[in-house]
Amino acid sequence: MKELKDISMGGERPLFASHDLHLDNVTITAGESGIKCCSNIHADNCRFEGKYPFWHVDGFKIHNCLFTPGARAALWYSKDLEMTDTIVDAPKMFREMTSLRLERVKLNDALETFWHCSKVKLEDVEVQHGDYLFMHSRDIKIRNYRQQGNYSFQYCRNVEIHNAVIDSRDAFWETENVTVYDSSIDGEFLGWHSKNLKFVRCHISGIQPLCYAEGLVLEDCTFDPSCNLAFEDSSVKAVINSPVTSIKNPREGSIAAESFGEIIFDENLRRPGNCKVTLLPKKQ
Repeated sequence: MKELKDISMGGERPLFASHDLHLDNVTITAGESGIKCCSNIHADNCRFEGKYPFWHVDGFKIHNCLFTPGARAALWYSKDLEMTDTIVDAPKMFREMTSLRLERVKLNDALETFWHCSKVKLEDVEVQHGDYLFMHSRDIKIRNYRQQGNYSFQYCRNVEIHNAVIDSRDAFWETENVTVYDSSIDGEFLGWHSKNLKFVRCHISGIQPLCYAEGLVLEDCTFDPSCNLAFEDSSVKAVINSPVTSIKNPREGSIAAESFGEIIFDENLRRPGNCKVTLLPKKQ
Protein backbone atom coordinates (compact mmCIF):
# COMPACT_ATOMS: atom_id res chain seq x y z
CA MET A 1 0.00 0.00 0.00
CA LYS A 2 1.37 3.39 -1.01
CA GLU A 3 1.71 5.96 1.81
CA LEU A 4 1.37 9.74 1.87
CA LYS A 5 2.46 11.32 5.15
CA ASP A 6 2.73 14.79 6.71
CA ILE A 7 1.63 16.74 3.63
CA SER A 8 -1.17 19.08 2.53
CA MET A 9 -2.94 19.13 -0.81
CA GLY A 10 -6.00 20.80 -2.27
CA GLY A 11 -7.61 22.05 -5.43
CA GLU A 12 -9.67 19.91 -7.76
CA ARG A 13 -9.45 16.11 -7.31
CA PRO A 14 -5.87 15.86 -6.04
CA LEU A 15 -6.14 12.10 -5.42
CA PHE A 16 -8.63 11.16 -8.11
CA ALA A 17 -8.78 7.42 -8.92
CA SER A 18 -6.25 6.45 -6.28
CA HIS A 19 -6.20 2.87 -4.98
CA ASP A 20 -4.49 1.05 -2.10
CA LEU A 21 -3.44 4.29 -0.44
CA HIS A 22 -2.60 5.09 3.21
CA LEU A 23 -2.93 8.73 4.29
CA ASP A 24 -1.17 9.60 7.56
CA ASN A 25 -1.39 13.17 8.92
CA VAL A 26 -2.56 14.51 5.58
CA THR A 27 -4.62 17.70 5.20
CA ILE A 28 -7.00 18.06 2.27
CA THR A 29 -7.38 21.82 1.97
CA ALA A 30 -9.92 23.96 0.12
CA GLY A 31 -11.10 22.49 -3.15
CA GLU A 32 -13.46 19.76 -4.30
CA SER A 33 -13.55 15.97 -4.51
CA GLY A 34 -10.17 15.29 -2.97
CA ILE A 35 -10.56 11.49 -2.91
CA LYS A 36 -12.98 10.54 -5.68
CA CYS A 37 -13.48 7.26 -7.53
CA CYS A 38 -11.00 5.49 -5.26
CA SER A 39 -10.75 2.16 -3.44
CA ASN A 40 -8.98 0.70 -0.40
CA ILE A 41 -8.15 4.01 1.24
CA HIS A 42 -6.91 4.26 4.86
CA ALA A 43 -6.87 7.70 6.49
CA ASP A 44 -5.29 8.19 9.93
CA ASN A 45 -4.86 11.49 11.80
CA CYS A 46 -6.05 13.47 8.78
CA ARG A 47 -7.88 16.78 8.41
CA PHE A 48 -10.44 17.42 5.69
CA GLU A 49 -11.28 21.03 4.81
CA GLY A 50 -12.46 20.93 1.19
CA LYS A 51 -15.90 19.92 -0.12
CA TYR A 52 -16.87 16.38 -1.08
CA PRO A 53 -13.63 14.60 -0.11
CA PHE A 54 -14.91 11.00 -0.34
CA TRP A 55 -17.25 10.33 -3.26
CA HIS A 56 -17.56 7.01 -5.09
CA VAL A 57 -15.10 5.24 -2.80
CA ASP A 58 -15.13 1.44 -2.50
CA GLY A 59 -13.64 0.28 0.80
CA PHE A 60 -12.10 2.83 3.20
CA LYS A 61 -11.11 3.29 6.82
CA ILE A 62 -11.06 6.64 8.60
CA HIS A 63 -9.46 6.83 12.06
CA ASN A 64 -8.83 9.79 14.38
CA CYS A 65 -9.66 12.35 11.73
CA LEU A 66 -11.40 15.74 11.62
CA PHE A 67 -13.93 16.94 9.05
CA THR A 68 -14.14 20.74 9.35
CA PRO A 69 -17.31 22.70 8.40
CA GLY A 70 -15.91 23.22 4.91
CA ALA A 71 -15.86 19.46 4.27
CA ARG A 72 -19.62 19.33 3.78
CA ALA A 73 -21.28 16.45 1.95
CA ALA A 74 -18.08 14.50 2.49
CA LEU A 75 -19.09 10.86 2.08
CA TRP A 76 -21.54 10.04 -0.73
CA TYR A 77 -22.13 7.20 -3.17
CA SER A 78 -19.67 4.92 -1.41
CA LYS A 79 -19.55 1.56 0.36
CA ASP A 80 -17.67 -0.42 2.98
CA LEU A 81 -16.67 2.35 5.38
CA GLU A 82 -15.18 1.99 8.87
CA MET A 83 -14.94 5.28 10.78
CA THR A 84 -13.52 5.39 14.34
CA ASP A 85 -12.54 8.07 16.88
CA THR A 86 -13.41 10.87 14.49
CA ILE A 87 -15.01 14.32 14.83
CA VAL A 88 -17.33 15.61 12.12
CA ASP A 89 -18.20 19.33 12.13
CA ALA A 90 -19.72 19.33 8.65
CA PRO A 91 -23.35 18.69 7.59
CA LYS A 92 -24.93 16.43 4.98
CA MET A 93 -22.64 13.46 5.49
CA PHE A 94 -23.26 9.86 4.40
CA ARG A 95 -25.60 9.78 1.40
CA GLU A 96 -26.46 6.85 -0.84
CA MET A 97 -24.05 4.56 1.01
CA THR A 98 -24.07 0.89 1.95
CA SER A 99 -22.15 -1.03 4.62
CA LEU A 100 -20.87 1.63 6.99
CA ARG A 101 -19.76 1.28 10.60
CA LEU A 102 -19.07 4.16 12.99
CA GLU A 103 -17.56 3.79 16.47
CA ARG A 104 -16.70 6.57 18.92
CA VAL A 105 -17.66 9.28 16.45
CA LYS A 106 -19.04 12.77 17.21
CA LEU A 107 -21.22 14.43 14.59
CA ASN A 108 -21.49 18.04 15.73
CA ASP A 109 -23.50 19.35 12.77
CA ALA A 110 -25.49 16.39 11.47
CA LEU A 111 -28.05 18.26 9.39
CA GLU A 112 -29.47 16.01 6.66
CA THR A 113 -27.09 13.17 7.39
CA PHE A 114 -27.45 9.41 6.65
CA TRP A 115 -29.88 9.70 3.72
CA HIS A 116 -30.66 6.63 1.62
CA CYS A 117 -28.10 4.46 3.41
CA SER A 118 -28.26 0.74 4.16
CA LYS A 119 -26.41 -1.72 6.40
CA VAL A 120 -25.50 0.92 8.97
CA LYS A 121 -23.93 0.17 12.38
CA LEU A 122 -23.32 2.86 15.00
CA GLU A 123 -21.76 2.36 18.44
CA ASP A 124 -20.79 5.08 20.93
CA VAL A 125 -21.90 7.81 18.54
CA GLU A 126 -23.07 11.31 19.52
CA VAL A 127 -25.12 13.52 17.21
CA GLN A 128 -25.90 17.25 17.49
CA HIS A 129 -28.06 19.47 15.25
CA GLY A 130 -29.23 16.36 13.41
CA ASP A 131 -32.42 17.59 11.74
CA TYR A 132 -33.71 15.19 9.09
CA LEU A 133 -31.37 12.42 10.15
CA PHE A 134 -31.63 8.95 8.54
CA MET A 135 -34.18 9.79 5.86
CA HIS A 136 -35.16 6.73 3.79
CA SER A 137 -32.44 4.49 5.26
CA ARG A 138 -32.70 0.81 6.18
CA ASP A 139 -31.03 -2.11 7.96
CA ILE A 140 -29.68 -0.02 10.82
CA LYS A 141 -28.24 -1.19 14.17
CA ILE A 142 -27.38 1.37 16.86
CA ARG A 143 -25.97 0.99 20.38
CA ASN A 144 -24.89 3.56 23.01
CA TYR A 145 -26.13 6.58 21.11
CA ARG A 146 -27.05 10.20 21.92
CA GLN A 147 -28.90 12.42 19.49
CA GLN A 148 -30.29 15.93 19.30
CA GLY A 149 -32.12 16.79 16.10
CA ASN A 150 -35.70 16.80 14.83
CA TYR A 151 -37.51 14.74 12.18
CA SER A 152 -35.18 11.77 12.57
CA PHE A 153 -35.53 8.24 11.20
CA GLN A 154 -38.39 9.17 8.88
CA TYR A 155 -39.25 6.50 6.30
CA CYS A 156 -36.67 4.07 7.73
CA ARG A 157 -36.99 0.28 7.56
CA ASN A 158 -35.53 -2.46 9.77
CA VAL A 159 -33.96 -0.50 12.62
CA GLU A 160 -32.72 -1.78 16.01
CA ILE A 161 -31.61 0.68 18.70
CA HIS A 162 -30.16 -0.05 22.18
CA ASN A 163 -29.26 2.31 25.02
CA ALA A 164 -30.01 5.61 23.32
CA VAL A 165 -31.02 9.11 24.35
CA ILE A 166 -32.96 10.65 21.48
CA ASP A 167 -34.20 14.24 21.55
CA SER A 168 -36.22 14.59 18.36
CA ARG A 169 -39.56 16.03 17.39
CA ASP A 170 -41.41 13.90 14.82
CA ALA A 171 -39.09 10.91 15.20
CA PHE A 172 -39.87 7.57 13.54
CA TRP A 173 -42.59 8.84 11.19
CA GLU A 174 -43.62 6.44 8.42
CA THR A 175 -41.14 3.84 9.68
CA GLU A 176 -41.51 0.08 9.39
CA ASN A 177 -40.04 -2.65 11.59
CA VAL A 178 -38.27 -0.51 14.18
CA THR A 179 -37.44 -1.71 17.73
CA VAL A 180 -35.95 0.49 20.46
CA TYR A 181 -34.60 -1.00 23.72
CA ASP A 182 -33.67 0.62 27.05
CA SER A 183 -33.74 4.17 25.74
CA SER A 184 -35.13 7.62 26.43
CA ILE A 185 -37.08 9.35 23.65
CA ASP A 186 -38.13 12.98 24.05
CA GLY A 187 -40.05 14.81 21.34
CA GLU A 188 -43.48 15.78 20.12
CA PHE A 189 -45.55 13.59 17.81
CA LEU A 190 -43.45 10.44 18.16
CA GLY A 191 -43.95 7.57 15.74
CA TRP A 192 -46.94 8.78 13.75
CA HIS A 193 -48.01 6.67 10.75
CA SER A 194 -45.52 3.92 11.64
CA LYS A 195 -45.84 0.16 11.12
CA ASN A 196 -44.47 -2.40 13.57
CA LEU A 197 -42.82 0.13 15.87
CA LYS A 198 -41.80 -1.39 19.21
CA PHE A 199 -40.40 0.12 22.42
CA VAL A 200 -39.00 -2.09 25.19
CA ARG A 201 -38.14 -0.62 28.63
CA CYS A 202 -38.12 2.91 27.24
CA HIS A 203 -39.07 6.26 28.74
CA ILE A 204 -41.15 8.46 26.44
CA SER A 205 -41.74 12.21 26.67
CA GLY A 206 -43.56 14.74 24.48
CA ILE A 207 -47.07 15.62 23.45
CA GLN A 208 -49.38 13.43 21.37
CA PRO A 209 -47.12 10.41 20.96
CA LEU A 210 -47.72 7.27 18.93
CA CYS A 211 -50.77 8.19 16.86
CA TYR A 212 -51.96 6.67 13.56
CA ALA A 213 -49.65 3.69 14.12
CA GLU A 214 -50.20 0.10 12.98
CA GLY A 215 -48.85 -2.83 14.98
CA LEU A 216 -47.47 -0.61 17.75
CA VAL A 217 -46.02 -2.41 20.81
CA LEU A 218 -44.78 -1.04 24.15
CA GLU A 219 -43.30 -3.41 26.73
CA ASP A 220 -42.54 -2.20 30.27
CA CYS A 221 -42.24 1.44 29.23
CA THR A 222 -42.88 4.64 31.19
CA PHE A 223 -44.52 7.90 30.12
CA ASP A 224 -43.60 11.42 31.16
CA PRO A 225 -46.59 13.57 32.23
CA SER A 226 -46.15 15.54 28.98
CA CYS A 227 -47.46 12.54 27.02
CA ASN A 228 -51.05 13.59 26.40
CA LEU A 229 -53.64 12.49 23.83
CA ALA A 230 -51.62 9.38 23.06
CA PHE A 231 -52.44 6.54 20.66
CA GLU A 232 -55.08 8.27 18.53
CA ASP A 233 -56.23 5.96 15.73
CA SER A 234 -53.52 3.41 16.55
CA SER A 235 -53.49 -0.36 16.65
CA VAL A 236 -51.57 -0.90 19.87
CA LYS A 237 -50.51 -3.36 22.53
CA ALA A 238 -48.97 -1.43 25.42
CA VAL A 239 -47.84 -2.03 29.00
CA ILE A 240 -46.91 1.28 30.65
CA ASN A 241 -45.42 1.14 34.14
CA SER A 242 -46.36 4.71 35.03
CA PRO A 243 -49.37 7.01 35.04
CA VAL A 244 -50.61 8.18 31.64
CA THR A 245 -51.90 11.74 31.35
CA SER A 246 -54.43 11.03 28.60
CA ILE A 247 -55.23 8.75 25.68
CA LYS A 248 -57.54 9.53 22.79
CA ASN A 249 -59.43 7.17 20.49
CA PRO A 250 -57.05 4.20 20.20
CA ARG A 251 -58.51 2.09 17.39
CA GLU A 252 -57.82 -1.45 18.58
CA GLY A 253 -55.64 -3.60 20.84
CA SER A 254 -54.95 -3.09 24.54
CA ILE A 255 -53.38 -0.48 26.83
CA ALA A 256 -52.49 -1.18 30.46
CA ALA A 257 -51.01 1.46 32.75
CA GLU A 258 -50.66 2.33 36.44
CA SER A 259 -53.35 5.01 36.04
CA PHE A 260 -55.00 7.26 33.47
CA GLY A 261 -55.71 10.94 33.93
CA GLU A 262 -58.20 11.02 31.04
CA ILE A 263 -59.55 8.42 28.62
CA ILE A 264 -61.26 9.91 25.57
CA PHE A 265 -63.57 7.93 23.32
CA ASP A 266 -65.64 10.31 21.21
CA GLU A 267 -67.52 10.48 17.90
CA ASN A 268 -64.23 10.43 15.96
CA LEU A 269 -63.27 6.92 17.10
CA ARG A 270 -62.61 4.74 14.06
CA ARG A 271 -63.59 1.12 13.65
CA PRO A 272 -63.29 -1.39 15.15
CA GLY A 273 -62.97 0.89 18.19
CA ASN A 274 -62.51 -2.01 20.60
CA CYS A 275 -59.22 -1.17 22.35
CA LYS A 276 -59.20 -2.45 25.94
CA VAL A 277 -57.93 0.02 28.52
CA THR A 278 -57.04 -1.48 31.91
CA LEU A 279 -55.11 -0.72 35.08
CA LEU A 280 -52.03 -2.70 35.97
CA PRO A 281 -52.16 -4.64 39.25
CA LYS A 282 -50.91 -2.56 42.14
CA LYS A 283 -47.37 -3.39 43.21
CA GLN A 284 -47.11 -5.14 46.55
